[in-house]
Amino acid sequence: MSSPATPRAGIMQPSDRRGIVVFADFDGTLVSIADRPEDVIVPPGLSTDLAGLAERLHGALAVVTGRPIEAIDRFLAPGRFAVAGGHGTERRRPDGSMLMPDTALQAASARIGARLRPFAQGEPRLALEIKIAAVSLHFRQAPELEAVCREAMEAALEDEPLFTIIAGKMVFEAKPAALNKGTAAAAFLVEPPFAGRAPLFVGDDRTDEDGFAIAQAQGGLGIKVGAGETMARHRLPSPSAVLELFDALGDDGRLGNISAVEAFLDGKG
Repeated sequence: MSSPATPRAGIMQPSDRRGIVVFADFDGTLVSIADRPEDVIVPPGLSTDLAGLAERLHGALAVVTGRPIEAIDRFLAPGRFAVAGGHGTERRRPDGSMLMPDTALQAASARIGARLRPFAQGEPRLALEIKIAAVSLHFRQAPELEAVCREAMEAALEDEPLFTIIAGKMVFEAKPAALNKGTAAAAFLVEPPFAGRAPLFVGDDRTDEDGFAIAQAQGGLGIKVGAGETMARHRLPSPSAVLELFDALGDDGRLGNISAVEAFLDGKG
């Protein structure tokens, strides 16, 4: 179903007829969330379906996620897609070229991860992910530990001015303050084959709000997956509904522009 939210001031309306760019989060958007990050179940044929969508959009598809790029490659094998990983701290273009974070961010991430490791190892229900330039502390199996996990993350970020904490679904993430999913999408949008197209950003979490903001500011759409407050103008109920939408997208007479996508979503309401 579609459940439009109230548009915010300053957001362009999706009135143009440009082709579209698709930016998609991974967990909770392409796949259902699992108790532990490594336990997600990838729907059969997802890699093939995304490859088909990328072909129909002439390459204008990217996964924008908090996970490392290498993790996305494992889950979506044999496909190899444009990806912004670690909330934009690392980025792979469609041609395979890589953009990596500077050494200062990598060193800070390693320090934060080292400070959190003893805390996480002391509680087997917690899961700690130390990425190239971000750190995630998952407490989905121990929701009663939310407050102490927040305290542990705050303590780990002392004397790390380049990093900030963002709260996701049963996870606290330390990431560079200047980077987020919105900055990652914006970086793609000035490069081929993304440039000149209107962005469609699909995500389920508070970490995706920056992506929704960029998409809607540039005449595109944000689509929130599942419940929760959001600035996105549309909703879909589940990852399976996202894949249904993706199956209808394309530059070949399908839903090839934002106006057509919005009409499709309105029809789901």
